[in-house]
Amino acid sequence: MASSIPASAAEEPVRARSAGAAGAREVRRLLASLARTQTGAIGLTLGALVAMGALLAPLLAPADPLAMSPRRLGLPSAAAWLGTDQFGRDLLSRLLFGARSSLIVSLSAVTLAAGVGGTVGLVAGYFEGRLAHLLMRAVDVLMAFPTLLLALAVVATLGASVPNLIAAITLAYIPIFSRIVRGSVLSTKQNDFVQASRALGARDARIMAREILPNVLAPVVVQATFNLSTAIMIEAALSFLGLGVQPPTPSWGTMLSEARNFMELDPWLAVAPGTAITIAVLGFNLFGDGLRDALDPRLRGIG
Repeated sequence: MASSIPASAAEEPVRARSAGAAGAREVRRLLASLARTQTGAIGLTLGALVAMGALLAPLLAPADPLAMSPRRLGLPSAAAWLGTDQFGRDLLSRLLFGARSSLIVSLSAVTLAAGVGGTVGLVAGYFEGRLAHLLMRAVDVLMAFPTLLLALAVVATLGASVPNLIAAITLAYIPIFSRIVRGSVLSTKQNDFVQASRALGARDARIMAREILPNVLAPVVVQATFNLSTAIMIEAALSFLGLGVQPPTPSWGTMLSEARNFMELDPWLAVAPGTAITIAVLGFNLFGDGLRDALDPRLRGIG
């Protein structure tokens, strides 16, 4: 006797393929929207260059970033395109591996902050009541401190290390994501589709995951892009002060700190990491502007 397959089970692969195709179409539409705007195209290009430089650093670096040589404070040449530092280390290699350090710290911190802060904002916005009040008052306490000052205080208390640096930047950004998500949830949960899902007996966890969360992701993604650029500056600032990535590991902030004593005679030591920080921050800021326009239905089609 032939076995029959339930209709719901047979429809699952079709639904999965449809969702995948819809997701691919949305990504293509988003990239096309970014390419149509000048700021989005420039930001995407600069951000991609920084990301590719960090990702392919072992392949692109002409030398070991930690290897010292007798050719100290060498001028840019065919052997060392950006010259060498006071220990004879290749500046281009250290710049590429410094991009990897900066992006690892910044991406990790922003991702953790978006996850933790988004969860706090989602719970506080959906349930409200006493729990929401306590959560948001804790967020208000964190927001009372300037971002850089809070990160500096945390690292100074816990000690200088990469995990502590990530934790400090994460703690500084949690309030921002909490506020954004809570405001979006308060608006979204009043929509008819949420009320209909609740009337059909859906549990709170399902409503938050299936109905509300997808509708609050756009502002979170845009904010994460902007925070990524400022996280790069915070990482560089703390590393410059000796509270971030520790020598001899390459970091843009550490490279700037080491170049201070040679600014008058050998200014190129500071020009390279300073330019890299500027390009990264500018690129991710412009990318965030373009992404905001592409994700906002009111701004679609406006170049």
